[in-house]
Amino acid sequence: MPGGLVALLDDIAAIAKMAAASVDDVASAASQASIKSAGVVIDDTAVTPSYVLGLSPDRELPIIAKIALGSVRNKLLILLPAALLLSYFAPWAITPILMMGGAYLCFEGAEKIMGALTGADHGGVAAAITDPRELEKRQVSGAIRTDLILSAEIMAIALAGLPPMAIAMQAAVLAVVGLALTIGVYGVVAIIVKMDDIGLNLARRRPPTVRAIGRGLVKAMPIVLEALATIGTAAMLWVGGGIIVHGLEVFQLETIPHAVHGTARTAAAAMPMMAGLVEWLVGAIGSAIIGLALGGAIAAVLHFLPSKAGKSTH
Repeated sequence: MPGGLVALLDDIAAIAKMAAASVDDVASAASQASIKSAGVVIDDTAVTPSYVLGLSPDRELPIIAKIALGSVRNKLLILLPAALLLSYFAPWAITPILMMGGAYLCFEGAEKIMGALTGADHGGVAAAITDPRELEKRQVSGAIRTDLILSAEIMAIALAGLPPMAIAMQAAVLAVVGLALTIGVYGVVAIIVKMDDIGLNLARRRPPTVRAIGRGLVKAMPIVLEALATIGTAAMLWVGGGIIVHGLEVFQLETIPHAVHGTARTAAAAMPMMAGLVEWLVGAIGSAIIGLALGGAIAAVLHFLPSKAGKSTH
């Protein structure tokens, strides 16, 4: 009997060691995948604050919480199983699906620029919404749609960067990546949008230096939020355009990708001290130009069709 108990304890210890090794493997793979997704994560962080601009300050954190919950659903309930199924049964479909998502980002970015230039609401509904609850619902749903595209890119990058492993391990790694990045992104977004409240709190404190910092934060936050809105629009274009450029490469349609990458490499060679930064920046600008052209074309078609349909009814 004692010998059997010792054997049982040895088995439990062996299982515990295997479990610990699996946890370490998941953590290591998740960390590497998260690093590779960093660019899209930054874009996601820049895009999201624009969805709470103009809304009641006391609703900012609840709205961010709703978007974060929608992001978790996007990643764990939609994208994770879809990514695993597609990678095993239809890997050829991943790139076209991502390109459709990229085209949607390009369209959204182009719409925002058109609206800023013309003063018109190219979304078609915001100007007509007077009910705060309805406006909040629209903003949350729009943010979750945009998050779905950015999260799909994150999950695709993470999946592509994983070494060969069992499907259960892949699922665990993608789940860890999805949860960790969601907490990170929306935690940072929550801090950004409430920074003015933090500044007000500091401005009431006794030490003059702390009060000065608080007043500086309050004055700076409107500028920061407007800048983030601009960066978010640019992010939609360069991420969406980048997805399109990468997709064209996959399908061996090299003209546009060669032009973007070639220009970036040439610019980097001209400034060797900052070669990496310059290559990324010029590549991002090139991708954004492609994204703006595609998004503008989609927007033009979508706005032309309703007007044509309206004329045909008269």
